[in-house]
Amino acid sequence: MNDYLVIGTDKKGHFRAYAAITTGLVEEARQRHNTSPTATAALGRALTAGVLMSANLKGDDLLTLRIIGSGPLGAVVVTADSLGNVRGYVQSPEADLPSKNGKLDVGGGIGNDGELSVTKNMGLKDPYTGSVPLVSGEIGEDIAYYYAKSEQIPSLVALGVLVKEDISVQAAGGYLIQAFPGVEDEHLKSLEDRAMSLPNVSSLYNNNLKPEEVLQKLLGSDFVELERKTVDFKCGCSKEKLERILISLGKEELADIIEKQNNAEIQCHFCGDQYNFSTGELETLLKEASSN
Repeated sequence: MNDYLVIGTDKKGHFRAYAAITTGLVEEARQRHNTSPTATAALGRALTAGVLMSANLKGDDLLTLRIIGSGPLGAVVVTADSLGNVRGYVQSPEADLPSKNGKLDVGGGIGNDGELSVTKNMGLKDPYTGSVPLVSGEIGEDIAYYYAKSEQIPSLVALGVLVKEDISVQAAGGYLIQAFPGVEDEHLKSLEDRAMSLPNVSSLYNNNLKPEEVLQKLLGSDFVELERKTVDFKCGCSKEKLERILISLGKEELADIIEKQNNAEIQCHFCGDQYNFSTGELETLLKEASSN
């Protein structure tokens, strides 16, 4: 099954709903960053969150999710755009922890002493950033808390990654359901009860349920699908973009790199791709920097 996102609502106008299967893109991230099982689960949850949280972006809008806790994984950073493209990295991809209660210990890997921030660059003069303290480090709970405190939107969030014994990704996905203004508590309670009665979200996707079927289980026959889009792990880095960054360093720093290193090897944090610049290429960039 290819990765995709479904956007919908319910017939009564109580909730907007998003669900995505992300197995392929999380596996690609695992391979690119050579993550441990715990790191795979944490990064996979964050990538899935990025897909869900960016569902309503338009045009060149960009969302950045940063999770910085006290645990051994360090920072987890994800960016997502309006086209369903997502990328991300974990600061310490090799960090791992023993399982806890039969599950990968993402909360311990992230740590609950820290901050979650969401930046939305929507073409305005200044991007909007909202931040909240981490409540558990499990990511799903932290994002639900972010929506409640920073945007005042009651939200139900579930994110999951199932890792095989060979450390590859078996299933990954999630859902985000948000209440429209004025929804009564009884409707929220009914939704929460229905969610609690279901298996965890990674099990749902591992049992070959599709995103729309997951939302049908949560919203019942009231669910109405509005849109779906393909989602991918995709990074916008390129050698040309890195050339501009090197030029922006200025002629003195470029000259210092040439003198001390002769060449430069730069790795993209988000996707792991490496770009090599020879002495001749750096000298060309130095000339351009000197003419600016």
